Amino acid sequence: MNMANPDTTSPETSLDTRFALARALAQEAGAMALDYFNRRDTLVIETKRDMQDVVSIADRNVEKMIRERVAAMLPEDGFLGEEFGHTEGASGYTWVVDPIDGTAPFVNGMPTWCVSIAVVHGGEPVIGVIGAPCQNELYAAALGRGAKLNGRVLTLDPTRTMQNALTGIGANSHVTPEVVSDIVNRLLQAGGNFIRNGSGALMLAYVAAGRLVGYYEPYMHAWDCLAGYCLVKEAGGWYHPFPVEGEGLTKGAPVVAAGPGARADIGKLAGVC
Repeated sequence: MNMANPDTTSPETSLDTRFALARALAQEAGAMALDYFNRRDTLVIETKRDMQDVVSIADRNVEKMIRERVAAMLPEDGFLGEEFGHTEGASGYTWVVDPIDGTAPFVNGMPTWCVSIAVVHGGEPVIGVIGAPCQNELYAAALGRGAKLNGRVLTLDPTRTMQNALTGIGANSHVTPEVVSDIVNRLLQAGGNFIRNGSGALMLAYVAAGRLVGYYEPYMHAWDCLAGYCLVKEAGGWYHPFPVEGEGLTKGAPVVAAGPGARADIGKLAGVC
């Protein structure tokens, strides 16, 4: 396929074109972000909503690169990024990107950050690619094409439950400490255990890979979760729908995903089923 002049004459080819581009961009963006990570002591760190919500030139330049590549190849596509907001498109496809999810771990020298790239069409995420450069891992999924990690097919094990595996829990300043502590308390009371690594997108990728049995965060944005949602679904898991139509795409909402053996318990924990 000639990526400089993509053929988008059919819906299937259109999806494949965007899937190939998303994978290539995740790798290019990952390499760019990793270079910044390796010289992070030189970066100027700024805060956004609060002292825990940080951003650097790395976030902005990685997103700028992805935006420019998409605009050059697919100028009719929409684009939503964490750093520069929403640009409407005319094709029915919208790219939803977090250039560095887990900026706090990133600037503090921890490897639990990633590049998250999703494409939304018809009210659902149809492409999800997450690159974790520090682990040299690329998670990739597209509607009806399954999910893979570095080319290996991901298939979730239904025998893994909330009681015999780990659940990812997310927290941020949009949610009170009391709400988060109640979630953790109920999870532990139900016989589960939890982990938080600072990147919701990466923890959703871990659900798709079977490393976590589920993930719950009471408030997340689309750029944090939609790529992971596509991965989880294509690996055989379940997610609670995120409002991607209209203004819902730019606002936060609860994010819940689980493997088949934990769907009922994780859904109950989150109060969504």
